[in-house]
Parts: sequence; C-alpha cells; structure tokens
Amino acid sequence: MTNRYADLIHQTFDFPQEGFKVKENKLYFHDIDISDIIKKYGTPLKLTYLPRISEQIQKAKKLFAKAFKQHNYTAEYNYCYCTKSSHFNFVLEEALKNEIHLETSFAYDLEIINRLYKKRKITKNTKIISNGYKTKAYTRKLSQMINDGFNVTPIIDNKEEIKDYERLVKQNCNVGIRIAAEEEPQFQFYTSRLGIRSRDIMNFYLDKIKDNPKFNLKMLHFFINTGIKDDAYYWSELNKALNVYCELRKECETLDSINIGGGFPIRNSLTFNYDYEYMINEIVLQIKNACKRAKVPVPHIYTEFGSFTVGESGAAIYKVLGQKWQNDNELWYMIDSSFITTLPDTWGIGQKFIMLPINKWDHEYHRVNLGGLTCDSHDYYNSEVNIAQIYLPKIYKDEPLYLGFFHTGAYQESLSGYGGIKHCLIPAPKHVLIDCDEEGKITTKLFRKEQTSLSMMKILGY
Repeated sequence: MTNRYADLIHQTFDFPQEGFKVKENKLYFHDIDISDIIKKYGTPLKLTYLPRISEQIQKAKKLFAKAFKQHNYTAEYNYCYCTKSSHFNFVLEEALKNEIHLETSFAYDLEIINRLYKKRKITKNTKIISNGYKTKAYTRKLSQMINDGFNVTPIIDNKEEIKDYERLVKQNCNVGIRIAAEEEPQFQFYTSRLGIRSRDIMNFYLDKIKDNPKFNLKMLHFFINTGIKDDAYYWSELNKALNVYCELRKECETLDSINIGGGFPIRNSLTFNYDYEYMINEIVLQIKNACKRAKVPVPHIYTEFGSFTVGESGAAIYKVLGQKWQNDNELWYMIDSSFITTLPDTWGIGQKFIMLPINKWDHEYHRVNLGGLTCDSHDYYNSEVNIAQIYLPKIYKDEPLYLGFFHTGAYQESLSGYGGIKHCLIPAPKHVLIDCDEEGKITTKLFRKEQTSLSMMKILGY
C-alpha cells in the first residue's frame, strides 16, 4: 500500500483546519491556491495575506467585549499594535482600519507616526504608547509630539527619563510607568532589565510626579517575555502588578489604565491549542477582583499585540532545488534561499513554523532535512514542533517540490534586515501582497522584486 503524504497529515493531525486545506493535491492558504502565486511570481518569495491582520484584531476585540459584558466590567478596552513586529506601511494601514492605537519602541517609530498622520491614517487623538529604554533622540521626539498635540503617553522605563520631559515638554502631559517584572525561573536573570522595580514605584511617584503640575500618571505597564500563558508564573506576575496598581491608585486619582502588554501566541504547529476566550475572561476577572478587594475603580485595559496581529498573515515559499544523500541516514533537500537570511528565528532561537509542501500531496513521503544556500553549517531546518524530524513528499522527475513556511509575518524582516546585505550575499526574496477587493475577490500585488546584485554592490561601495 502506498504511504502518501496526504495520508500522513490526515492521520497525524486534525486536518484540514483554519487557513489550510488541500484540493487536487495542492495546498490552499486561506482559500488561495499557492501554486498559482508561484506560477505568477516564482520563488523564493514572501507573501502577506492582509485580511488576516484585521481578522485577528477583531477576534481579540470581540473576546474582550464579551468578557467585559460577562463580568460587568465598566472601563474600556484599547487594542494597540506594537510596530516593532512589522513596520511595513501595508501592515500599519490594514491594522488601522480597525480603530486601534499604536505602541512604539524607538525614536524612528515616531517618523512612521508622523507619516501616517500626514496621510490621514491616524489623527492626533490616536493613542500612542511609547515603550523602551529611551535615547535622548527618542525623548526629544516624544516631547515634540506632545507639544504638537499628539496623544502620546511615554512609559517611563527608568527614574532619569522623566527629567527629559520636565525639561522639554511645554504643557501638561500623561505618563505611564513600566513595572520591572521578575523573569521566569529558568532565565539567566532574576529581574527584567526593563522598567522600574515594583518596590520603588510608589516612592518614585510621590517624589517626581504627584506634586508636579506638568505630569498626570495615567498608566501602569506590565509585560513578561514568555507571553500570556495559563501557568503559575504568569498569574503570579499579573497579580503582583495588580497589587502595585491598586496601591498606587489609592494615592493617584489620575491613574486609570493598566497595560498588560503583548504575548498572545500564534499557531506555530498543526496541533496548536490555546483557549483565547478563557485567558481573556480570566484576565478581566482577576483585574476586577483585585480592584474590588482594594476598593479602587477598575482600570481601562490596554494590550500591545504584535505577533498576534501580524504573525499569521505571513508565509515564505521556497523551491527544492535538489536532493543530496550525505550518508545512509541523512537526506537533504536544498531550498532556493536561506533560513538564516529569510527566517532568522529558526536559526537564532530555534523557532518552529507551520511547514507544509505546496504540491505532491499524493506522493510517498520520507524523512528529510532542509538545507539553505549559505555556507553556514547552521543554515538548516530539520524538526517540527511536535516531532524531531521532517517528513516530506519524495521527489521524482516531474515538477519541482515547493515548500511553504506559514505564520512567519512577525519580526523576520526586522531581525534579518530588509534589502540590505545578507549572509553570503543571498538576495532578499520578492514580496507579494494578497488582499480581497470589495467583492471578495483575491488580488495580488508585487510589493518588492527580488534583491539585485546591483543594489548590494551599491551598499558595499563598489
């Protein structure tokens, strides 16, 4: 009996599932025939399916609204997109269709805010939450934007930062404070390098903010690197932050918001299972209960979802150039690009994405390793989230095998650089945008051609 790749997937996973299905032995991503995209544009290529961004935002908004209604939560929910996940104009413009706000991390982010304002994609009422350990250029630009009437809330990361706003801001302004969370037990450090220690926050407020007519403390910011997970570590840190909020709220009537940061996971495997509704419901309930015990008003809730917003919109598509048997056990499929240069998280932190073949689902399968084009020994991908190896269709002499890595839309271009010099001068792939018109018809657009050798030579000074 033939062991087809399609049989392996159907027997191993609950398949088809949201965003993925197979027709006539070809993979469809959100009802898009990826083979047609390949025929039109070739490989390697990156693609962004823009409607997924709005779908994710609306999903979170609806779940928070449902939790607020269930618990009679009387404050507001504010969805912020953190620009560092993907700074592209097409991402920001799609996200902003959903009446959201923005979070920035560095001075240059504010240039994006200014350009969006000039294009009338945002107004001066759009809330801008500004995080990070700030350079003088960053605090100077923030102060200028506040002076120009933008609704900017700098989140104070260290005690010295407020001196810049004291000197540069000309009117009354809102500020927030970031709590330095304790890192997870297995991390190398005990306390996050970002934020102010919780035991110092009250004295900092009393000394620097309370009696200063220039400042209104509006927000307490909380975030942990491991994200929003249903485990003892997350709930413990959240409750520590809520205790700080409640004690601070008793001293500060202007404090009316808590920012729980980002951290919603995205699907990185076909066995992904995360109960978004339960987590949102439980977060809202715990915030309400903490405030009820302390007898303080419930705060407005802010989130800063980056990967959750844009991650599931992205994909990287490659062609298998050839196969190499290196010994009795190691078969390599060589792709027409590099994992290091196009999906740096696979190399830097061992990140796994949903990886599926685009064609040949009716072929027999076998175990393989995937190799990139650079000379680096670490330019490979050889395991999935749930198994320590990869199975892919066998290659015969008919059409080439094409592979897709999905839900790659967050951070990959930011980390690898976009349009610059890549390892071994491997060119950045072409980038295709996929959208739906008013009638629901799929449209495609080439955002960037594949990088040329001429552009690289210019950067290198040749």
